[in-house]
Amino acid sequence: MTDTLLSARDVTVRFGGVTAVSTVSFDVHRGEFFAIIGPNGAGKTTLFNCLSGLVRYSGDITFDGVSLVGRRADQIAQVGISRTFQNLGLFSTMTVLENVLVGGASKVRSGIPSGLIWWGRARREDIAARVRAYEVLDLLGLADIAHEPIASLPYGTRKRVELAKAAAAAPKLLLLDEPVAGMNHSETEELIGHVLTLQDQLALTIVLIEHDTFLVMDVAERILALNFGQPIGLGTPTEIQANPKVVEAYLGASAPVEAMPTDADIPVPSPVRTGGED
Repeated sequence: MTDTLLSARDVTVRFGGVTAVSTVSFDVHRGEFFAIIGPNGAGKTTLFNCLSGLVRYSGDITFDGVSLVGRRADQIAQVGISRTFQNLGLFSTMTVLENVLVGGASKVRSGIPSGLIWWGRARREDIAARVRAYEVLDLLGLADIAHEPIASLPYGTRKRVELAKAAAAAPKLLLLDEPVAGMNHSETEELIGHVLTLQDQLALTIVLIEHDTFLVMDVAERILALNFGQPIGLGTPTEIQANPKVVEAYLGASAPVEAMPTDADIPVPSPVRTGGED
């Protein structure tokens, strides 16, 4: 069995005359914590949208030996890829548990008739989904608020629920799109601790988009750097920090190669996003 779980080759996305992602190629290994970085507008979220079936692209993406080209988002979820979003994808009038159960809906195979009478396969799947949901909630310290409505929760807790919702789909690969955006230092440390717990307990492979470079350098095993839709670096955190193209993209052509990007150097998004590419 190959060590490569996800493989992207020459992935390109064009919106009219604008090329948002240009000939991006990379591999993600099983069990790896992989990160994608780049300034605003670098194409990071567009690349995530390719991986999760939300935009059309040229090139090739394979996951666990299966081509993802032409597959819809729901079909990609079924093969084992789940994601979070920059803007929370939660239903505010529903409870924590109900939102997490929605996240696991891609695993449901029973039809409407058995679902209506809650019998046979539908009953077994519903029980399994609830067991799975509570396992994830427990790992994230959310079990005691399972029946609280999302609207009553603070922002940091909602971020954890978003993470639980994605993990409830029992994915092999978890895509995290700026999971700590808008969070303070202590909230960030807590959430990333939960992410690492999920990775360990659920045997997840993780791909992270994040503007907090200190965080990325601390947790990622390998990093892909993008700028204006093009790859400018791929390697370990040490290699990326020493890459002159990456330093220039963040700090400008006059910056020394040794310079490290810091939080002050990188535009950090506000908690409320209005859409569009990061």
